[in-house]
Amino acid sequence: MARTPERDGGASARRAAARPRRRPTIQDLAQAAGISPSTASRALSGNGYVAAEVRARVIAAAEQIGYVPDGNARSLRSRTSRAVGVLISDIRNPFYANLAAGIEEQLRSAGYHVIVVNNDGQPEAEVEGARTFMAVRVSAAIITPVSNRAVRMLMNDGVAVVQADRMVDGATSDGVLVDNVQGAQEITGHLVGLGHTAIALLIDETDWTTGAGRLAGYRAALRSAGLPMDPALVVPTRFQPEAARSAVNALLDRRPDVTALFAANNMLAEGAFQALRLRGLRVPEDLSLVAFDDVPWMSMVSPGITTVDQHTDQLGRTCAQLVVDRLEGPATEAATVRYIEPSVVVRGSTGPPRTLLPASAEGPASTVSRRTVTPGPRRRPTR
Repeated sequence: MARTPERDGGASARRAAARPRRRPTIQDLAQAAGISPSTASRALSGNGYVAAEVRARVIAAAEQIGYVPDGNARSLRSRTSRAVGVLISDIRNPFYANLAAGIEEQLRSAGYHVIVVNNDGQPEAEVEGARTFMAVRVSAAIITPVSNRAVRMLMNDGVAVVQADRMVDGATSDGVLVDNVQGAQEITGHLVGLGHTAIALLIDETDWTTGAGRLAGYRAALRSAGLPMDPALVVPTRFQPEAARSAVNALLDRRPDVTALFAANNMLAEGAFQALRLRGLRVPEDLSLVAFDDVPWMSMVSPGITTVDQHTDQLGRTCAQLVVDRLEGPATEAATVRYIEPSVVVRGSTGPPRTLLPASAEGPASTVSRRTVTPGPRRRPTR
């Protein structure tokens, strides 16, 4: 039996209200403005001549009917997009969060929008993120690579790629790196200058340019000071605070002569600091601690951690500017690698080794000083 309006009880009206509103098309906009669709398109895009009065009428009509240009359709037609993909390893890590913030700020000011994908440092998730970028036809991608697969996929699809923080072998693209060798050499030299000779390096990887550079800088500082390189003091671990805690405990159990510890990134520094506290060791009276990468907690604990500031915001902005240069500048075949100069921030976690402390010493100085190397991009051949 046919449903009557009375028996319907308003169900039809409720179903109609629940259906999503049809998105206005360029044809709807043209009808509302009383012009042709091609004229409406020119008025909004700015491509081609349209009288000022007509353009104003089209903009007013677009606001009235809620018309929004379909960016995906436009990019499919022209194979161009104002979208840039950002593929990073761990959005929960302050380093990557600050990197993404610097990228987004710079790209937004240049008229681009950003699509951020977190891959948790997993190669398969990274490849899936690259596929997502290809599906939405981003014009460029900034990636902290885990492997070279995603970089190659994007480049083979015609996407401009900037590798950030580290670069993988076998994929020649633009890149922005911190001078890891210089930063590690300076902070290890700071410990040597305080009188330390048994300096351990806690590091999670030496295959990427980050870890390889920090290991090279550590070795260079020891060599420059005439100190022997003891392989047993290079302590490998995983990129987790818990793993770093275990590695530090094992190190100090077998090498009680260690007087200083260099943690190669902020996650390892967190685990190392916790391990020293749990063992009841005083920092820096019993053992000095330094790190690579200045994150907020390092200035909030007592004593504050002496560290290498990578100027992460500047790193992100430089990556973004390199993307803009690649998309809007003259075409060139040569890949560009730009370097960010780090600086050492000296806080209370470093002091002379215990054997050199005077008997009256009561603890570290409370003064925080900053030894600054002016940050900024510079060009250098790829290492």
